Amino acid sequence: MRRRIVRIATPTYTLGSVVLVMDEDRTRLLMLRQPPGRRWSLPAGLLNRREQPVEGGRRELAEETGIEADLAELVPADPCAVVHTSGRWVDNVFRLVRDPATTEITVDGHEVWDAAWHPVDDLPEMTRATAKLLAHYGLGPLAAGDPATEPPAAA
Repeated sequence: MRRRIVRIATPTYTLGSVVLVMDEDRTRLLMLRQPPGRRWSLPAGLLNRREQPVEGGRRELAEETGIEADLAELVPADPCAVVHTSGRWVDNVFRLVRDPATTEITVDGHEVWDAAWHPVDDLPEMTRATAKLLAHYGLGPLAAGDPATEPPAAA
């Protein structure tokens, strides 16, 4: 009975992995358009049970873009985790360097409608969650220093 009460009272967290795929100079960012909306997001997804964050990031990247990466190529971003929605959702964030000119991207048209490289200083309209996440890395409309937008919320 005590174990059941603890399980009910203990907060739960949703864990995911996100991959920031950028060129060597960090001037272009790979973004995805996924159903149901028209706004852009990043290669990302929820972790499977007992899956390591870096493995989940690699899996989601391959599923959504067709890009295969070695685990060693996925470097933890700084910060390496971003907490969303009052601490109930945590994204593990990784960086991957790829050349937009030579990287072949494949989307299935169901889970991902479109994938494209965008200049980091002219990113397309994106989901609110993506904008909040990118702000932690000084990117996107909510990044500190952009006078046209509000400052990013504290993590």
